Amino acid sequence: MTMMVDEEEDVEVKDEVDESDEQQDETPKKKIQKKKVVRRRKTKKERENPITVAVRLAVESGKVDFGARTGVWASLLGKAKLFVIANNAPIDARNKVVEYAKLSEIDLIEFSGSSMELGSVCGKPFPISILSVYDAGSSNIMEIAKKPK
Repeated sequence: MTMMVDEEEDVEVKDEVDESDEQQDETPKKKIQKKKVVRRRKTKKERENPITVAVRLAVESGKVDFGARTGVWASLLGKAKLFVIANNAPIDARNKVVEYAKLSEIDLIEFSGSSMELGSVCGKPFPISILSVYDAGSSNIMEIAKKPK
């Protein structure tokens, strides 16, 4: 019981110190102690572009395939649900994927960055020109693809 009394006395002393600080500064200051939540800082591109977050989450939690050759093959067979195409993807592969995706009614997302940027968003140390998504996992990339542009 003496421990609780000591803690209360400490609180009273702190309140007195706060009041004396207020008198000196003439501005009311309240010291509120909150628990700090550690969050990963988002890069400028992640804050601006929700596609990058959705692509990263699809790669981590869903089933995806990387590469132009596998993208063309998946679009030809109609197995994929979505394609993410980098800005500088090879023209012949891009045209084939777009053509086959339209025939199979598969959604496309034009990634605004280069293939190197798409690779870094996917967490890979190499460039990725076409990303084929078979299962989105817990990502919202399918809703982003269906939004009217």
